[in-house]
Amino acid sequence: MIREYKPADLEAVVSLFSRSVREVASRDYSPTEVSAWAPEPPDLAAWRRRLEIGAVLVFECAEMTGFVRIDSAGCVDFLYVHPERQRQGVARALMDGAVSWAVARGIRLLHSDVSVTARPFFERIGFRVLREQVVEHGSVSFRNFHMELHIDIEPTHEG
Repeated sequence: MIREYKPADLEAVVSLFSRSVREVASRDYSPTEVSAWAPEPPDLAAWRRRLEIGAVLVFECAEMTGFVRIDSAGCVDFLYVHPERQRQGVARALMDGAVSWAVARGIRLLHSDVSVTARPFFERIGFRVLREQVVEHGSVSFRNFHMELHIDIEPTHEG
C-alpha cells in the first residue's frame, strides 16, 4: 500500500535508508563511501527537515518497505527499498506514485542524481543519463549520474 509519509514514520524511513545503502548500494561503493552516505548515528533532525519539503510517499506491507521523495521542481532525491524487498515492484510502484504527483502539479520533467546501484532501474523506467558526475558527502567523493525523465502525457479528448 502506498500512502503519504507521516512524521511518525521518520525512524522507520531512516532505518530503511541506512539498511538499503549498507546492504544494497555497498555492492558498488566502498566502505568509506557507504559510511559517509549513511552515517551512524543518522542526523534525525536533518532528516526531519528534508522530509518536510515536497511529497514523500511510503510503501507499506506489514512494515516500511520503501519510500520516495519528490519536490515541486521535479527532483526525485530519495528512492529506497528495503533490502529484502528488492525486485518486487516496490520501486516501480513508488515512482508511479511520484509521477502521478508530478503530473497533477503540471510537472513534466523529473530529474535525479542516481547512484551506480540505482542507474539500471532508472533507465528501465525511462530516465536517461545526462552526465556522470562526482559529488561530495562530507569529505568523501562519490560517482553518480544526473538523469532525467520527460513525462509525456497524451491530452484527453472528450467528445
